[in-house]
Formats: sequence, structure tokens, C-alpha cells
Amino acid sequence: MNSIGIPELAIVVVLIGAWLSVVWPTARVCRRLGFSPWVGVLAIVPLANFLLLWWLAYTRWPIDGAARRTV
Repeated sequence: MNSIGIPELAIVVVLIGAWLSVVWPTARVCRRLGFSPWVGVLAIVPLANFLLLWWLAYTRWPIDGAARRTV
């Protein structure tokens, strides 16, 4: 009775897919802006995802500073 069946496995697969569909694009955006991609993990934490969005919008991006130095 303690084995994992098909419905439980399907739920786990769906949850992992949902997690990846949020974290992976957020990590790519953070990496392109010059931040650590691990910051993208905050996208799945309630309230932290909202703060992450505001932080990314109003902070100076490291990649932006590097582009200004080369011009």
C-alpha cells in the first residue's frame, strides 16, 4: 500500500514541469542581465517572486555597466 502509483507519478511530473517552466526562463533572464542564474530560483518562492521582479526592474544591471565601459 505504500507504493507510488501512476496518479502520484503524474502529479510529480507535472509539478517538476511547472517548476522548470518558471525557473529556467527566469534564470536565463538573470544570466543575461549579469546576475547569477541561481537568483531565478526566487521565482517560485511566494512574495520573493514579486520582490525579484521589482529588484530586477530598478537595480543597476552589471551587464549595463560593462556595455558603457566599452563604448
